[in-house]
Amino acid sequence: MLAIGSAATLSIENGIGVLTLNFPPVNALSHAVREAIVAGVRQANESAELQAIVLICEGKTFIAGADITEFGKPPRSPNLLEVEEAIEASAKPVVAAIHGTALGGGFEVALCCHYRIAVPSAKCGLPEVHLGLIPGAGGTQRLPRLVGAEMALDMMLTGKHVSAATLQSNGVIDELAQEGELRRDAIDFATRIVREQRPLRKIRDLNERTMAARDNLQMFSAIRKSIEKKARGFLAPEYAIRAVEAAVTRSFEEGMKVERVLFDELMLSEQSAAQRYVFFAERQVWKIPDVPESTPTIAIKKVGILGAGTMGGGIAMNFANVGIPVTIVEAKQDALERGLGVIRKNYESSAKRGRIKVDEVEKRMEMLQGTLSFEALGDCDLIIEAVFENMDVKKEVFAKLDRTAKPDAILATNTSALDINEIASVTQRPQHVIGLHFFSPANVMRLLEVVRAQQTSKPIIATAMQLAKRIGKVAVLVGVCPGFVGNRMLFARQDQAQAMLMEGAMPWDIDKVLYDFGLPMGPFAMADLAGLDLGWRKEASSSSTIREVLCEMDRRGQKSGAGYYDYDDQRNPKPSAITQKIVEDFMSKAGTSKRSISEAEILERCIYPMINEGAKILEEKIAIRPSDIDIVWINGYGWPAYRGGPMYYADKVGLQNIVGKLKAYGTKLGPKFVISPLLEKLAAEGKTFGRMTDDS
Repeated sequence: MLAIGSAATLSIENGIGVLTLNFPPVNALSHAVREAIVAGVRQANESAELQAIVLICEGKTFIAGADITEFGKPPRSPNLLEVEEAIEASAKPVVAAIHGTALGGGFEVALCCHYRIAVPSAKCGLPEVHLGLIPGAGGTQRLPRLVGAEMALDMMLTGKHVSAATLQSNGVIDELAQEGELRRDAIDFATRIVREQRPLRKIRDLNERTMAARDNLQMFSAIRKSIEKKARGFLAPEYAIRAVEAAVTRSFEEGMKVERVLFDELMLSEQSAAQRYVFFAERQVWKIPDVPESTPTIAIKKVGILGAGTMGGGIAMNFANVGIPVTIVEAKQDALERGLGVIRKNYESSAKRGRIKVDEVEKRMEMLQGTLSFEALGDCDLIIEAVFENMDVKKEVFAKLDRTAKPDAILATNTSALDINEIASVTQRPQHVIGLHFFSPANVMRLLEVVRAQQTSKPIIATAMQLAKRIGKVAVLVGVCPGFVGNRMLFARQDQAQAMLMEGAMPWDIDKVLYDFGLPMGPFAMADLAGLDLGWRKEASSSSTIREVLCEMDRRGQKSGAGYYDYDDQRNPKPSAITQKIVEDFMSKAGTSKRSISEAEILERCIYPMINEGAKILEEKIAIRPSDIDIVWINGYGWPAYRGGPMYYADKVGLQNIVGKLKAYGTKLGPKFVISPLLEKLAAEGKTFGRMTDDS
């Protein structure tokens, strides 16, 4: 066995050279790995003993992608294109032996090999879109030549990981190996290639699929239309389509030039920089300074949910999806049946769309047991309360849970804003009480705010974070304050939106600015979607706010066909003359005169107070780091990932500029508005949130 640099070895078995990469943790395409591949292929070609080369990896995975820590640094030879050229130009057949995942540049390397073999559990993908990029080493040119433009674009635009079996049926994987026997089967496969004198097949030379696509160029327009809503504001999806169009309409060499220009433009873009920041920020959230990975955790084998409504049902689905039994408790039989019925419909809808197999519907429903018996929660390891958002109700429930649950059970509340310390105070085990704030719809939204109360123990925190990962959530640990992180910042935005309403900006003016910024909807459209009557009681209504008047007129949002907006039968909104008159009447009563408010002011007064509130959250140590706040807003509120989150965005705008604008707006921001001392300090010192930990 011959060492090839620091990242590989080359061994000989039955005339086959086995080039084994070993660069933990994921064999990323760092400079050392690139060097090893080029050197290994060269040495194998120089050896008279070797007839073919198997490229295989140690550890849990094949090459899992580029080493993105090298992005933005001076390039070092060999680059990835030079690696691929060395493989493709090999005079001896090169077989990629794939296990784990072959992603991004790793998959592109595999596509440059003459043949591919994989274990059935392996998956391949081109997820560069999540980093604001497109494949930059021939992926946009080679993959369409194998699977056709449509499937290639589907993989690039979604970034999904595709199974080896699917890829074999589409001609990407030539042969499936037996699980656990990849090395043996890859060597056997290479031996057969040599014995049968198979050609050195180069994907770049294939053109049957791309030639066929030339007769169907309208396909690209259809794809653009189909992703229009989801891809709004993002550059990378459109660039991926352009690159694949080049694969179809141009030669391989010309297409590679197009890909390179598009890739380089994206690599230098603010969007990709922001999305790469988000990539790392999402990995940082799991690192809690005072709760090390070695912290003991509690085994969660059974979960109890109190409440079968929209939130309770959605929360229950997360656990059923991963095979954790759930007991759902409701007060009334009709509410329980209704809740279980909604869950079943959700699963059946997923099956119809092909997101889960048909037989999975019953398997998941079998994980759910509905009951009216509170005592049925007695054997649960974790109990999540999802009842009405009222402190007295919550405290009554937790006092009862304390008497019912087993001693080591975790008691969690799904409250979105209430004081968890107060909730925990009615129990004899405050150290076992924690907040698990799921976002609606709870079975879809990725974010989970894990709320640490004053006495929550570290093992409970560690268990909650670990469980969040198990059910596929992005968990952010936060502290207790009204609204925690996400809603607290949302409240700051809502205050300004309401204030501008009384200065002459209409709901649709404010919503449009935030929509154009990249958010899925503005505050008034969001209120209509949620229902204006949430928390509103007719008997207590006094026509004292615009919202109350709308509710009194039965304009309760989308569900009633009217709210701030008027809605047609398809729930499409349009500005409402009725709402405008209500707003103007309130202005008249308040003695305020209407003024013209620019889009710039609307954006600044909505976003900058959020940033200011984020700074206060950091001062109070409610969030661990600025990037955690960004992950909350990206995954819970639809903040556009290409803007990197509110705190990242603040750094790009400049903290001095933000403080200057907040001071200039002065009394317009309201009598209670106070600029964060931390924000002022960082601005005065010319610092950023991103460098706050290093420099403060």
